[in-house]
Amino acid sequence: MSHLLRIRLKRGNMIRIKPVQSVAMGFASIILIGAVLLTLPCASKSGTSQGFLTALFTATSATCVTGLVVVDTYTTWTIFGQIVILLLIQTGGLGFMIVATIFSLILGRKISFQERLVLAESINKDDVEGVVNLTRKIILGTFLIEGTGAALLSIRFIPMMGIVRGIYYGIFHAISAFCNAGFDIMGRFGKFCNFAPFVEDPLVNLVVMVLIIMGGLGFTVQNDIFSTKSFSRLHLHTKIVVITTASLLIGGFLFFYIVEYNNPQTLGPLSPGGKILAATFMSVTPRTAGFNTISQSGMRTASAFFTIFLMFIGGSPGSTAGGIKTTTIAVMVMTAFAVARGHSETDAFQKRIPQSILKKAFVLAFIGFSWLCTVTMVLVLADNVTVIQALFESASAFGTVGLTLGITPTLSTTSRIALIVSMYFGRVGMLSIIAALSHRPERNQPVFSYPEEKIAIG
Repeated sequence: MSHLLRIRLKRGNMIRIKPVQSVAMGFASIILIGAVLLTLPCASKSGTSQGFLTALFTATSATCVTGLVVVDTYTTWTIFGQIVILLLIQTGGLGFMIVATIFSLILGRKISFQERLVLAESINKDDVEGVVNLTRKIILGTFLIEGTGAALLSIRFIPMMGIVRGIYYGIFHAISAFCNAGFDIMGRFGKFCNFAPFVEDPLVNLVVMVLIIMGGLGFTVQNDIFSTKSFSRLHLHTKIVVITTASLLIGGFLFFYIVEYNNPQTLGPLSPGGKILAATFMSVTPRTAGFNTISQSGMRTASAFFTIFLMFIGGSPGSTAGGIKTTTIAVMVMTAFAVARGHSETDAFQKRIPQSILKKAFVLAFIGFSWLCTVTMVLVLADNVTVIQALFESASAFGTVGLTLGITPTLSTTSRIALIVSMYFGRVGMLSIIAALSHRPERNQPVFSYPEEKIAIG
């Protein structure tokens, strides 16, 4: 969108702010507010501040719905600190503009055109038509799904922890799962244990996985599915998202089940049913969720590398997920098949995909891969970790996943800052960051074109 927001200065000058810049600045503001709150002594169980860098890392991870942590959430943060983290997760998952809209709707305030522009940008909508109604559906749908998930999880947690704590655990983990955040407060069973105590629990596993998948589909896809209820009538975007998501989930399950089946550090000791649950969970959680039921550091190298691939792809556009997105990889694969068949255009379900979308997909993948390599090199140089450990951590941050091979708490200041920036880029989006930093107006067509000349490829 080429629309601009304008802020008038005292002297009558105008500052032009694009909606994408508003989104980028909004996320940065929420992160800084969260970091300040988490530096307060009352946020730490030790009674002393955890320090600004730790607070900033945690606030960034929560707002960008990542889940990477340098300190255990349960054993480090008080109830106040945990609630701050939970609010950051919800704000980061929905988007700060949607949260602001909630208050506007409650107060009965009219949503201005400029605010509608930012809303459309935040949910990846191309125009402002119907954006407020769609936002209402997103808000109601989110609270309904999270509430249902919290109630189901409470069934398991209440007998273990009592009514109040059990409900609190249900709410915290339902929000964290649907927002694909990966934060947990299971440290009462052991620091950084995550959902390992529930590795063979069908209720906890299934509820968390369903919440993760629904959150990773994207708000527009959820709305299209629930309103259309017929695959043939779905928008092309929804069809591609659903098919790509299903393919990655099924492919991931088969890969992990086969490769890790006899691994004594992962699936090996589990029952037949437990192996299926754990392998499925391993396939779902790299889709930017960050939860785990088995030791990530115990995985075989092939599994770690495949997890990096899944984390790099991430979820779908307009969702709570990060990564280059499912549609990007789908477009690249479809284009590759089209070229192999000698076709000049890429099509799917009898619809032609515009060349502008193809270019955007390849540019996004290239920029994302380049950034991933850069952060990996920073981690290797700063902390002398192995390449696979650094690559895993970098992909987890960029994909806003939160999985780790166990090196996050030991990383240096330089590496932590690199991961903070990577989490922010992953949540806001690399193309959005570039657009936010660019001062040139968008042009649909060049003023002139140069003569064409072919070059050799391959």
